[in-house]
Amino acid sequence: MSIAILFPGQGSQKFGMGKRLAEKCPELMDLWLKAEKYSGLPLREIYWESNDNELMANTRNLQPAITVVNLSLWLYTSTYIKPSCTAGHSLGEFSALAAAKVISLDDVLQAVSLRGRLMAEADPDGIGSMYAILRLNAEQVENLCKEVSESSGKMVRLANRNTPGQFAISGHKQALEEVVEKAQNIGGKCIPLAVSGAFHSPLMAEASAEFSKFLGGIDFHDAEFAVYCNINGEPLTEAEKLRSAIKKQMTSSVYWIETICNQYEHGVRKWFEFGPQGILTRMMRQIIKVNEGADSCFETIHIPNIVEADNYISNNS
Repeated sequence: MSIAILFPGQGSQKFGMGKRLAEKCPELMDLWLKAEKYSGLPLREIYWESNDNELMANTRNLQPAITVVNLSLWLYTSTYIKPSCTAGHSLGEFSALAAAKVISLDDVLQAVSLRGRLMAEADPDGIGSMYAILRLNAEQVENLCKEVSESSGKMVRLANRNTPGQFAISGHKQALEEVVEKAQNIGGKCIPLAVSGAFHSPLMAEASAEFSKFLGGIDFHDAEFAVYCNINGEPLTEAEKLRSAIKKQMTSSVYWIETICNQYEHGVRKWFEFGPQGILTRMMRQIIKVNEGADSCFETIHIPNIVEADNYISNNS
């Protein structure tokens, strides 16, 4: 049975995440210390002591912190799991690259610290934002975005293809509001997302250009197992192709439906999610459920903390 490992991105944070695991394993505490050094932020104080939802959701804080938690959970259990492939949702793609040993842990922590800062500062005038759109299909959402973009002259796009009934749109606030109104008129449910800009859209171009310079200066290696990329949902293993794909990620849409469907079609029947909340596990079940021709013989395992990691290890030793 082929196995995939998955890593979440923003929105999966939780107070206290990673604390007990880091306290048990000095090498994992070291990841927190390195992330604090590279980001210049008191991450342990924010996520282990403050319990301040606004601070924990802040893009600059969140990107290095979630990456540390994702990778800590994976490293703690990796001896007992032999994946054939990996993927990460948006920010989580950097955890996937580290797990597949495409980028070193230090370079990944530096990358996500820089990425968090650039994305947090990318829209100082607050011209862009994002909404989640539920109860409509991809064609409906894409048509609304195209219609509003053409009529208003403002950019709005389908940014995240999360599940067949859950999408995210990104763009200028004026255009977003028009799409939201039209979506609600045809039965859609629209939820504003707590983000600092129009992520996964051309409005991130300046931040993406600066980030690409950093990515161009670090070592990429061929993947130990395939990485299914956000920009198209396709698997890659070659170092330079992975570098090229990740450089495009900040301004490209996230093709998560395609990622999971492609993994399924390529033989994956067991998925592990390493992250605090299990968001990708819930999404994956929705995707497979409606995947044409999918059978019921698949398994999802969520490893959110040291307790679940220890339970899995003890049952598989």
